[in-house]
Amino acid sequence: MTAFAAILAGATMLLWPAVLNGYPLVFSDTGGFLHQTLGPLMLWDKPWVYGPVLHLFHWRISLWLPLAAQGLLVSHLLWLVQRGVAGRASPGLHVGVCLLAAALTTAPFTVAMLMPDIFAPVVVLAVFLLGPARDALGAVERGWLLLLATIGIASHLSHVPLAAAMAGVAFLAGLPRRRGIRDAAWTALPLAAAMALLLGTNLVGHGRATLSPHGATFMLARLQADGPAAEVIRAHCPASGWYLCAFADRLPMDANDFLWDADSPVNRDPQGVPRFLGGALISAEAGQIVAETLRAHPFAIAMSTLRNTLRQLVTARAGDTLGAEILTIALRPRIAEGFPPRELAAFDAGMQARGGLAAAVAWLAPLHVAALLLALPLLAWAGWRAWCARDALALAFLAMIVVGVVANAAATGGLSGVFPRYQARVAWLLPVAALLLLRAPLRRRHAATAPDAVAPVEPPSGRPA
Repeated sequence: MTAFAAILAGATMLLWPAVLNGYPLVFSDTGGFLHQTLGPLMLWDKPWVYGPVLHLFHWRISLWLPLAAQGLLVSHLLWLVQRGVAGRASPGLHVGVCLLAAALTTAPFTVAMLMPDIFAPVVVLAVFLLGPARDALGAVERGWLLLLATIGIASHLSHVPLAAAMAGVAFLAGLPRRRGIRDAAWTALPLAAAMALLLGTNLVGHGRATLSPHGATFMLARLQADGPAAEVIRAHCPASGWYLCAFADRLPMDANDFLWDADSPVNRDPQGVPRFLGGALISAEAGQIVAETLRAHPFAIAMSTLRNTLRQLVTARAGDTLGAEILTIALRPRIAEGFPPRELAAFDAGMQARGGLAAAVAWLAPLHVAALLLALPLLAWAGWRAWCARDALALAFLAMIVVGVVANAAATGGLSGVFPRYQARVAWLLPVAALLLLRAPLRRRHAATAPDAVAPVEPPSGRPA
């Protein structure tokens, strides 16, 4: 089997939920991302990145096109990771890895969904390849991964701290091989480029050169839900004159309700009048409240962030993205206005739009849990073998996967809210990493005899191994 055939087969397997559904998996926010270019519209709560990426492939023809691109992207990345870990890529092992991911993990429910969630695992894998595994890549592949990682980091604000954590691990992992600074520089480059992209697009679209023009609103939602910000509001009202003083008796409330519920303090004023773009309107005040909360309750915030991170670590299911809730309002009009009638008909005929997809795949949840539980001891065993063999590259891969999974939980559950899809998007990397590490040739594990030794790899090449 050729490399291209293996990568194509892997992509097909990873997209099976869309085939079952009869249409790409979508979420309510997918409509907003489509509107970024179909409008066009600069949304207050989303970076102007993933929407243009979708348009780069769909061209108002079909959403199957960007979906196919996502499948090929992830399959190709797994091919490169196999080469980085084992020194060469085997078509048979690649198909096996993709089959494992498709059959036993949440990977296909992320890959087959048109959301920037796809870029969370992409960032983890791409940063590993640019850092510790860089020697296994050709010049063209390095350039491609720099571009890919830049877009991936900028596509969702939670990917910025995720990438920063990965760059830190790359630096530490490179120290035994006397390449920590070089690895950190390569992994920090796409992070810097992504931040520049966010600053530039927000300057053009919102008139402010900032990473997130209204990010304080989201931070306030989390802090009031956990309690500290609600205490600050009550303590400083009515003297502060804050808009939220009128709602002090309703706080704390669920963070998601605070942001999006039509009757929340953000979206309806004390007189009951709806506030258009209420989250943006309140962001300046939110910044003041967040700053005061951080000053007054640092320990309480740290503890609540830790609790939410731990909850997110063990909350990884695909089901919360498979329902039909508000798709008729948030997504269907975007498809109707921007695509041919056949595309709208295909969406309407899909199992997800008809409300049947979640029930059809519910039986897979125990398999996903079993695969994760089995992966933990296998990763521990693989790590022990790599440690005994002093295989610095294998240890770096293990460390970056584990830190990536934890950092994702902290950046999403810890700082935003605990939702199953947030961790489902990266949890599948654990069983995949276990398989790759355990199948890596023993010659590679025992090639290094000292912590700073580097096991030989095949000469870098832009061609598949």
